[in-house]
Amino acid sequence: MPVELLILGAGWTSTFLFPLCQQHRLSFAATTRSGHNSTIKFHFDQNSDDSEPFKVLPDAKTVLITFPITARGGSQKLIRLYKSTRADDLNPAFIQLGATSIWAENKWYDRHSSYNSNERSDAEDELLALSLETPTTVLDLAGLYGGNRTMKRWVGKVAPTKEILRNKGSIHMIHGIDVARAIIAIHKDFSKAVGQRWLLTDGRVYDWWDLASAWGSGPGDAANSNLGPDAEDCGLQAAWVRELMRETGVRALPRSNETLGRALDSREFWETFRITPLKGRMEE
Repeated sequence: MPVELLILGAGWTSTFLFPLCQQHRLSFAATTRSGHNSTIKFHFDQNSDDSEPFKVLPDAKTVLITFPITARGGSQKLIRLYKSTRADDLNPAFIQLGATSIWAENKWYDRHSSYNSNERSDAEDELLALSLETPTTVLDLAGLYGGNRTMKRWVGKVAPTKEILRNKGSIHMIHGIDVARAIIAIHKDFSKAVGQRWLLTDGRVYDWWDLASAWGSGPGDAANSNLGPDAEDCGLQAAWVRELMRETGVRALPRSNETLGRALDSREFWETFRITPLKGRMEE
């Protein structure tokens, strides 16, 4: 049965996308490698030209690719094999999810900025090059949080020592619900997205020192086991931040963007599709 949205790879993002599709009354189908939870069993072999695995997939208006494609020719192959198993008059649109890590240096970036080339970004470029014949777009995501993913749990892992924390600057995030909203916004108005690479954050540049100071790693974290079971503070990280502020002359948090380094500007996506992040700030 045809659907409006076909999700290739029902991972973490689908926990937000499924209910939002239902809320918007959008028909959808999704795949997993195992076919669990009423999904379609499907695996894309980037080195195979066999169209047989694609025959189980439904026709769709938009196809969302959630997994990275890294092989040369892989993006073109996926689109060709999917379309070869459809009727000739079907011309679906394709969204590829990517990552903002391609913008890696310590400066301001927006979606038009030059980026570091790697296998994944090359495959995304290949997909965008097909947009004259097939509607395609790339949505490069900042760090993901929401649901069972909370950044509070990561402070102790990211900054287990004071010296590691000293070198931590900026971090950019996007909540799963806003990723889902962005995908549906593109699906509903794909003409605005054709041939474009988008950068998606919640609009903020977070400071690792600020987060560590507010959250620490908590007295229950293994890194703070020496604090004792009755400790009521935020752990060692909060104290380290105060020491680092004194040592480096930082008078208040968050630090300036010039100090933090890498900064991402995602305004154009939200302005183009006329929506605003529901989760404009990470939970405290």
